[in-house]
Amino acid sequence: MKAKILLLEDDLTLNETIAEFLRENDFDVTPVYDGEEASDAIYEQTFDLFLLDVNVPLINGFNLLKQKRDEGVTTPAIYITSLNSIDSLEDGYNSGCDDYVRKPFALKELLFRVETILKRDFYHESKSRIAIAPSVEYDASTNTLYSNDERTRLSSKEALLLKLFLRRQNQIVSHEVIYEALWRYDETPSESSLRTYIKNLRKLLGKEKILSVKREGYVFSAK
Repeated sequence: MKAKILLLEDDLTLNETIAEFLRENDFDVTPVYDGEEASDAIYEQTFDLFLLDVNVPLINGFNLLKQKRDEGVTTPAIYITSLNSIDSLEDGYNSGCDDYVRKPFALKELLFRVETILKRDFYHESKSRIAIAPSVEYDASTNTLYSNDERTRLSSKEALLLKLFLRRQNQIVSHEVIYEALWRYDETPSESSLRTYIKNLRKLLGKEKILSVKREGYVFSAK
């Protein structure tokens, strides 16, 4: 499955150059040219990475990402910008970005940063355990849930499913996306097995954390 990237860049030539380069490297790229268009795309689709220019029309990159972080969107983000002051760099990380590329840059450098970010399981968390529900924490390094000091080791596919949900909180995750994330190309996806994984996670996290969306998929609530 190709990683989906949202590219916000108001320079038409640079937007086209970056999009073409990333597509040649097997990424699925959605190009947008202003902050409102980017915000609409994030609402309508799910992405694995945001590439955001800062000085763009309508909503600048800093404000756009901060707004999405406040809404519970944890999709990783890389800023592409000509800003070079320490204050701007601090503002960028404070707004929730994961990396920062200054113009002008080599496309190979951008590719390296994109690939590095996408290898991570979680973003904006420096602690070994991640709080994901009242009295529930998750240790991604051991695939262990801690609930009131009780430990539950997740199966490999339950852990993959939880990691997928945590990367796409408050977004509809389709059945197709889940199947591709949990089952390898040589395995046959199982709807009944998926229902079992969902049931097990709901028992551990609470039914309200994983909501079913009829004929579409599931939503993992950040609240």
